[in-house]
Amino acid sequence: MGESIRWGILSTGAIARSFVKGLNEVPDAEPVAVGSRTQQAADAFGDEFGISRRHPSYKALANDPDVDVIYVATPHSLHRENSILCLRAGKPVLCEKPFAINRSEAAEIVAAAREEGLFLMEAMWTRFLPIMYQVRQWLRDGQIGEVRMVSADFGFGSSPGTTKSRLYDPALGGGALMDVGIYSLSFASMVYRRVPCRVMSMGHIGELEVDEQAGMMLGYDAGAMAMLFTSIQCGTSHWAHIMGTKGIIRIHPPYWRGTTATLVRDGKEETVERTYDGNGYNCQAEAVGRYLREGKLESEEIPLDETVDIMGTMDTIRDRIGLKFPME
Repeated sequence: MGESIRWGILSTGAIARSFVKGLNEVPDAEPVAVGSRTQQAADAFGDEFGISRRHPSYKALANDPDVDVIYVATPHSLHRENSILCLRAGKPVLCEKPFAINRSEAAEIVAAAREEGLFLMEAMWTRFLPIMYQVRQWLRDGQIGEVRMVSADFGFGSSPGTTKSRLYDPALGGGALMDVGIYSLSFASMVYRRVPCRVMSMGHIGELEVDEQAGMMLGYDAGAMAMLFTSIQCGTSHWAHIMGTKGIIRIHPPYWRGTTATLVRDGKEETVERTYDGNGYNCQAEAVGRYLREGKLESEEIPLDETVDIMGTMDTIRDRIGLKFPME
C-alpha cells in the first residue's frame, strides 16, 4: 500500500454516494476509480466526486491496476457475483450489507477470499462507530453482568412509487429484513457473539412479494433472548437496549448511527457521548485501511464466520415468514 489507500467504487447508486462522501473525510484514503454498467453513469459519478478513472463495466474496474481495494455497492442480489469478480481479479473487497442473498452465497464469497488470500469484510458500518466501541468495552468489563435480553428496531415508512423501487423488488432482494432488519440482527450478534439456538418470527408479505415488516425473537443458550423489529411501512423508535443481570445499556436513537449511550447500574446512570466526523461511513473505511496496512485478511469487529452465521439466521427468519427470492 502507498501513502494513500486507493479505492475503487463498484456501482453508482445512493449508497455508493454516501460511502464516497464518508471516504472523502479519511485523510489517508481516496476514491480513484469508479465502475458502472455504462460509461455515461461512470462519467456522471466521476464528475460529481472528482474521480478520474471511469470504467464502463465492473470487470474493467476489478482489473484496474491502480486500485487497492473495492467497495461493492450493487443491490443485494449481485453481491456474490460482484465480490467474487473482484476477489478473483486480486482485489480486497468491502461488500455492502447484507453480505449476500443467503448463507450459501455468503459462504461462497468467503471461500473465494480465503482461496485468494485477500481481505474481505461486510460493510456493517455501525460496528465501527465510536459509541459501539464504548458499548463493547462496557460488555467486556462486565458492567451489566450476564446479558439476558437485547431489543432493537429499525423501521421507516415508504411506498413502491410509480416506478417500483429496489426496496419492493424481490429480484433484487428487496424488503424490510434485507434492507434494515440486518442492522438489528447484526447488533444482537455483536452483543451475544454466538448463533441463536432458536428463531421465531412473524412477518407480512405485501402484494409485491417482499416482506414489509417483521418481528423476530431469537433464543440463546441459558434462556437469553433478543426481540427485534423491522419495517418499511412505518417508522420505529430506533432505540437499542442491552439488559443484563446487573444493569442496562441504552443506545439512544437512532442507535445504528448513534453517538450517545447510557449505562444504568446500581441505581445510577452514566451517559456518554462519542461523536465522529463525517457521515459514519468514514469510520469503517478507516478500519479497512488499517487492516490492509497490517496485512489482515478479515475484521476483528465483524469476522467473516460471523457474517456467514448472520446470513444463516436471516435464512431461517425468511423461512419462518414464507419469504423466498426468485433467484434461490
